[in-house]
Amino acid sequence: MRFQLIGVNHTTAPVEVRERLAISESRLAEACKRLVEHPGVAEGMIVSTCNRVEFIAHMQNGSGDLREFLREYFATDLRQFENHLYEFREDEAIRHVFRVASSLDSMVIGEPQILGQVKDAYATARAAGTLRAQLDQLLTRAFAVAKRVRTETAVGSSSVSIASVAVELAKKIFGNLNGKSVYLVGAGKMSELAARHLLAHGAASIFVANRTYDRAIRLAHKFSGQAVEFSRLYETCDRADIVITSTGSPQFIFRPEHGEKLMSLRKNKPMFFIDIAVPRDVDPQMNKIDGIFVYDIDDLQQAVSSHVADRRKEAEKAEAIVNSEVAKFQARLQTLDVVPTIVGLQDHLETIRQAEIDRARGRLGAMTPDQEMAVEALTRGIVNKIMHAPISTLKMAARESESTTVIDLVRRLFNLQDNMRDDFGDNRTEDLLNTEVDENDGRSRNGAKSARHHYPEKPGEPD
Repeated sequence: MRFQLIGVNHTTAPVEVRERLAISESRLAEACKRLVEHPGVAEGMIVSTCNRVEFIAHMQNGSGDLREFLREYFATDLRQFENHLYEFREDEAIRHVFRVASSLDSMVIGEPQILGQVKDAYATARAAGTLRAQLDQLLTRAFAVAKRVRTETAVGSSSVSIASVAVELAKKIFGNLNGKSVYLVGAGKMSELAARHLLAHGAASIFVANRTYDRAIRLAHKFSGQAVEFSRLYETCDRADIVITSTGSPQFIFRPEHGEKLMSLRKNKPMFFIDIAVPRDVDPQMNKIDGIFVYDIDDLQQAVSSHVADRRKEAEKAEAIVNSEVAKFQARLQTLDVVPTIVGLQDHLETIRQAEIDRARGRLGAMTPDQEMAVEALTRGIVNKIMHAPISTLKMAARESESTTVIDLVRRLFNLQDNMRDDFGDNRTEDLLNTEVDENDGRSRNGAKSARHHYPEKPGEPD
C-alpha cells in the first residue's frame, strides 16, 4: 500500500464537525511533522480549509494507520466522527487528490481558490520537510492535471464563487448594495475576494480589522479603505452593513450580546454577517436577533447548489481527464517500483567491474592511456551485456501483476540487499526509465555516449 488519505469535507460533515478537526495555518507545519513521525508514514501533508480537512500520506511498506494518528493528534475517540470520515487508498487516493486540485470536489465546481489552497498546503509541507519523493510527485502531477482540466474544459468558466454568492445574498437582504459599507474581520484571501465583488456591485466603503495591524493596513490600502486596530472591533463594527469574517480564532468572535448591542447602535437597521471561517467566527444564535442575518459556509453551499447542474457536462469531461491521468500516474508508479532494483544491480556490477580492473592492474603493471581506455570500454561492454536481459525483464514486469515476483528473483540471483535506497534523485530515475542498454555495443538507446567513444579516433572517423 503506497498512498492513504483520510478526511472530512463539506459533503460528509457539517461545519460544526469540520471546525473540530480544522488545523490553523500557524499549526499546520507542526502537524505535518507530527504526521510523518507516526509509525509507517514516510511522507505527509495536510489540507485544512473551510470546506475540508484532509491528511494525505505516503506509507512505508504498506504499513501505518491514519485513523490512529487522528486519535492521537486530536486526543479524541473517532467514533463520534465515524459517519463523517472518508478514507481512500492507492488509486482512489490518487483520484481524490486530482479531483480536489481540479475543483471537481469543491462546494462550487470549478472555483479556482482550492488549487491555491492545495498549493499553499504543499508549500508548507515541503518547507517542513515532510514531503519529498513520491508524495511530491503526486502533488506535482495533481497541479498539472488541474491545469489540463482548466484548459481543456469549461468547468471553471463563469464560475460561481463563494464571493459571488455572498453578493447575491446581500442583494436579497438590502435590495441593492449602493452606498453599503463592508467590514472585513481578518485579512484572508477569501475575504479580499468577497470584498472586491461587493465593491464591484455598488458597496461604497470598506473597513479592515486584523490581529496583525500591518496586514489590515495593506489590505485597506488596496480598496482605499480604513484599517482598524483589532482591539477596536466592537466599538466600530456598527458602521458596517455587511461583515465578512474569516479569522483563525478557535472561539466565536461575535456572540448574541454583541449582536444586541450592534442592533441598538444601528437603530435596528439590518446587518449581514458572512462567516467563512472554520471554526466559525459568528455564533449561530445571532440569527435569532431581529435585523441580523448570518450565513456560514454551509449556508453558502445551499445557495450555490443550483449552479452545479449547469456544469455537469463539463464536469463529466473533466472526470474523464482525471481518470486517464490516474491510470498514467499508476503506470509510472509501477515502473518506479523496479528502479531501486535496477540501481542496485548497476551498482553491484560496477563494484565487481572496478574490483576486477584493479586486480588486472596488479598483474599487468602500468598500462598506457590507450590500454586503460580499451580495458574500460571492454569491461563496460561486458557489464552492459549482462545487465541487458534483467533490466529489460524488470521494465516489462513493472507493467504486469508479476512485478514483485520478478524483482525478488533478480535480487536473489544477484545477491542484492533488501534495503536498497529508493530516494535517489529524479534525474537518475528519469534516465533509468527512458534509457535502454544496447547489449551489442554498450551504448544507450537514447543516444548517450558510452565508454567505447573514449577510444582514440582513427583519422577521419566521426565521433
